Amino acid sequence: MNDSQLLSAFQELSRTPAKQRVPRRVLVFDACQLGVVLRALLFVEAVMAVGAMFGAVGVVNWVERMAFLSGAALPGTLGWLVLACSLKKLLARLPPIGQQLCGVALGAISGLYGCGLLALVMRQDSSPWLASACAGALLSSVLVAALVLRAKGRMPADTTARLAELQARIRPHFLFNSLNSAIALVREDPARAEALLEDLSELFRHALVEQGDSATLAEEVLVARRYLAIEQVRFGERLQVEWAIDPRAGSARVPALFLQPLVENAVKHGVEPSPTGAEVKITTQRRGSVVVIKVTNTVPAGQGRPGHGVAQDNVRDRLRLLHDVQAQFQTALIDGMYQVRMEVPA
Repeated sequence: MNDSQLLSAFQELSRTPAKQRVPRRVLVFDACQLGVVLRALLFVEAVMAVGAMFGAVGVVNWVERMAFLSGAALPGTLGWLVLACSLKKLLARLPPIGQQLCGVALGAISGLYGCGLLALVMRQDSSPWLASACAGALLSSVLVAALVLRAKGRMPADTTARLAELQARIRPHFLFNSLNSAIALVREDPARAEALLEDLSELFRHALVEQGDSATLAEEVLVARRYLAIEQVRFGERLQVEWAIDPRAGSARVPALFLQPLVENAVKHGVEPSPTGAEVKITTQRRGSVVVIKVTNTVPAGQGRPGHGVAQDNVRDRLRLLHDVQAQFQTALIDGMYQVRMEVPA
């Protein structure tokens, strides 16, 4: 399947059983994101710019005062981000309130660090150590609160996406079609019938086991393979599947249960409406520090953008929540080929 036109278009544009369930300690804020680093630096710089206005005489004096304050604040902010990211595994062992207090304490330490740098450069007799510690604690408390809210914002998208996946997989007609295919094969080809039931069992097991925030791309590809193996029995030659999987991309972190709904959309809107069937191609490729994932399918003539995009919206939201500005999600329909193209950090 040739997707060069699509590429040019893009350029233009273990869950524990319920009886034994124990609350897990999770990280309530995560500073190891490029988007978080950029926003934190911009936030602190904006605060310093406003603070420099107090007592400034003219624009030049304001710029000088802002440069002075930034010289202390930005190294301290970077120090806070580095510490919060480096200690994330240790912080995850603490209760939520303990993690937040540690974040504020790290802010106070970072404030002292910034003040110490200025003291070395300016060689002043007295330095505002207490004020710097309090300012660092205050700014870090705001950052921690924002990151906690961001982490909580992930929950509705995860829940919505999970319900959508369970609906898609356990909806009656999919189950009945799969079982009917297995029944039809029992006498003709018992081995294929057994393989189909195994794939169906694994697919449902994966859907019903609680997933974490992310999984590896290799795991998600395996789920998509099982789904397509089931549909292959149903559609036969009408479903033509092509895989182009880069082993180097398998370790990339992606949202759990994110690939199967895109593959299902390709079958539903590409194969089902077409009497002659359709082609579905799944591609993964590592390009330096980025992994590119593509799901491409041919679309019957005269059919526009298929569906309401609910599954795609869920996947897009979860990618952004997991990888922030480092994730990309694009779609294109060109000359009878529909493609979903995603980029995630390697």
